[in-house]
Amino acid sequence: MTPVCTVVVLVRPTHLVLAANRDERLDRPWDPPAAYWPDRPTTVAGRDRTAGGTWMGMNRDGVVATVLNRPGTLGPAAGKRSRGELPLIALDHPTAAEGAAAIMRLDADAWRGFNMVIADRTGAIFLRGLGHGRPQAEPLPAGVSMITAHDPNDMDSPRTARHLARFEETAPAAANDLTAWREILADRRGESAEQINVVPRGGFGTVCASFVSLPASGRPIWLFAAGPPHKADFQPVFCDGDTAAIPAPPYDPTHARPHDATTT
Repeated sequence: MTPVCTVVVLVRPTHLVLAANRDERLDRPWDPPAAYWPDRPTTVAGRDRTAGGTWMGMNRDGVVATVLNRPGTLGPAAGKRSRGELPLIALDHPTAAEGAAAIMRLDADAWRGFNMVIADRTGAIFLRGLGHGRPQAEPLPAGVSMITAHDPNDMDSPRTARHLARFEETAPAAANDLTAWREILADRRGESAEQINVVPRGGFGTVCASFVSLPASGRPIWLFAAGPPHKADFQPVFCDGDTAAIPAPPYDPTHARPHDATTT
C-alpha cells in the first residue's frame, strides 16, 4: 500500500472546518508553516525543502489550499513540475473561487495527477488534475466530505470507507469543537490501506497534521501538529484575521524525525 494524504472538510452556514493528515516519505525534508516566500508575504504554508513548494497553506484573506496525490502518482516524475506549486498559486488570490479559477486555467499535463481543496469562510471547492487537459472543479456540498487520492467520499478508498461515517457522526458543532476529529486523525488502527494515521512502513508514514477553522465571522484558526497526531501537540499557526500569521513554535524532534516529508 502507498500512503496518501487525507483531507476532511465540514461545510456549514456558520463555519467551515478542514482537518488533514499528511503522509509522505520520512526522508523528504520539510519545514512547519511560516511565511517563507518573499514574493508572497501574506502566504503562510509548510515548506517542502526538496522542491520549494507546499502541501498546505493559508493567506491573510483566510483562503486555505491543500494538494494531494491521485492514485499511482506518488513522488516526482521527469518533465513534471512539483505539485507543491499549486497551493501557492491558489493562495495568490483573495477568495477560494478566484484561487480555483486560477488553477482551472492551468494545463494539467505539466503536473502528475493531483487533488486539491481550496476553501474560505464561504465554502470549499474540490479540484482534480488528471495529467491532461484543464483541472476540473466542483463545490463541496454542505456536510462532510473526505478526500484521499480518490474523489470526495469515494468508497473505493479503504480509508474513506472505514472513517467517513465516524467523521459524519462527530462533525464539529462549532468552529472550535475539534476534540472528536482530533481523536480520529490520531487513530492508527485498521489494515494498512485503511489507516488514517499511517504507521511507518517502507519509508512512508503520517508526518504531520492540521486543523483549520473558518467561522462565518471572526478570526480563522490554524492548528498544526509537527509530527504524527497521536504524538505531536497541535499549536496555533494562523489565528489572527488582521495579520499575516502567528508562526509555528520551534520544531520538536521528540515528536517526529526532524523535518521529514511533503506531499508533492
